[in-house]
Amino acid sequence: MLRSLKDLEGYTIAATDGDVGRVVDFLLDDERWAIRYMVVETGGFLDGRPVLISPMSLGTVDWLSRRVHLALTVDKIKNSPSVDTDKPVSRQHERDFNRYYGYPYYWGDLGLWGIGAYPNLLSPGQYREAAIERPDDALADVHLRSAKEVRGYDVQGSDKAIGHIEDFIVDDENWALRYLVVDTRNWWFGKKVLVAPQWASTVSWNERKVYVDVSRDFVKNSPEWNTTAINRDYEARLHDYHGRAGYWVV
Repeated sequence: MLRSLKDLEGYTIAATDGDVGRVVDFLLDDERWAIRYMVVETGGFLDGRPVLISPMSLGTVDWLSRRVHLALTVDKIKNSPSVDTDKPVSRQHERDFNRYYGYPYYWGDLGLWGIGAYPNLLSPGQYREAAIERPDDALADVHLRSAKEVRGYDVQGSDKAIGHIEDFIVDDENWALRYLVVDTRNWWFGKKVLVAPQWASTVSWNERKVYVDVSRDFVKNSPEWNTTAINRDYEARLHDYHGRAGYWVV
């Protein structure tokens, strides 16, 4: 199912033997456009230091009570590698993180999650073999961005500014980012439209801008998103309007 990333902030993170904290941010992969980590504020737990939780750790999610249940114990999380979320997460930290949990690397293979397409199929209970190190991993570019940071980026059309990123729509099965929610209120009465990140021509992190090869009028006539649940009929109309094949089409 497709969900608003902003709505997932504040969810309680529960280990198998106690609560850990709440979600305050996400780290997104700007190369493959997927959520790689939840940033969890632990409060009094762990002296309040933030921890990263991979979707590979998820057990079940109770959407009504806003609780994410992990297939991890409190002690396992407590002893996980420390990370300073105010600084870019290094590839070395990711290597240490995956080695600690016994997860395969998500980078360097064709699947969205490395050797697979769904992170929950790579959980420690189902995948016990430790990740294999690659000699070039330490030199590879890391493509992780804070969702809170990218929220607010301007979206620039081929002729004029279109709006700004207000939110992201994520697939709760494989944690792929399906759409950017673009707020056009600066010029069109607050209409919100969805744009798939793969449709962007360029992303300038220095300028804090996303460039798309469509005009303002083209976006103006795009199917409006009114914050209701996204169904396949709406997605089909959206993709048809943009002349793009749906991601669900094999």
